[in-house]
Amino acid sequence: MTDHGAKAGETSEDGARSLIDRAFAILGTFQGGRVRQSLSDISRRTDLPIATCHRIVGRLTEWGALERDAEGRYNIGLRLWEVASLAPRSVGLQRLARPHMQDLYETTGYASHLAIREGLELVSIDRFQSPRRQVRRPQIGVRYPMHATAIGLVLLANAPADVRAEVLAGELEAFTPRTYTDPVVLERVLDDIRRTGYAVSDRQVDKVHISVAAPVRASDDSVVAAVSLALTEKDVDGKNMIHLVRLTAASISRTLDAAGFGRVES
Repeated sequence: MTDHGAKAGETSEDGARSLIDRAFAILGTFQGGRVRQSLSDISRRTDLPIATCHRIVGRLTEWGALERDAEGRYNIGLRLWEVASLAPRSVGLQRLARPHMQDLYETTGYASHLAIREGLELVSIDRFQSPRRQVRRPQIGVRYPMHATAIGLVLLANAPADVRAEVLAGELEAFTPRTYTDPVVLERVLDDIRRTGYAVSDRQVDKVHISVAAPVRASDDSVVAAVSLALTEKDVDGKNMIHLVRLTAASISRTLDAAGFGRVES
């Protein structure tokens, strides 16, 4: 998983841009489950001197992008969430998909998950799960590789050809012995996913969970997200789960179409 907080010490010819880059790098350290960080944590993860880090963090806190708690640790501020709520590809999509995801979760009792592709990775943007059957992954807002999970395989199968080629040419990490690590095999799997309209990941991330996923399409028929269920081997009712996930994805797609999500205005 990419750590976008690294190498913040790199500067550009434009001093103002360099400051912006450093501020972005600081904000980028708040990912991968890192919700609260001390100033020294941020300094270490960005390779910024502590004094420089203190100055930029102070400005970000004044603006509301960060907030400082009673223990002196920092977390993402409410104002940044307010700005992020205007992003249609994540929050707008999440709002439209949420009722359908909740219905899928309540119908099956299994964890439901919504994700989008960002570059060569997927980003989790929503999930429902029972407190009695909690799934550790995914965490909302965290990036994951696409080649192991059902939801990632759907997004990868429907990604542009250059994105698929770059993923296939890169390192395909083996999370379990079942993970696809052979690019030739993975390419055949992706072809099958595009043909059938769904993906199944059978214990490819851990040795317990099986996931089923289907694509969510915008008004222009492009795949903008994917929805999935996470089960265990003893839970699996294969055909029924695939059917329900595909129905949910189709329902979300119809909702997006009715809302004009992804429609190009003339």
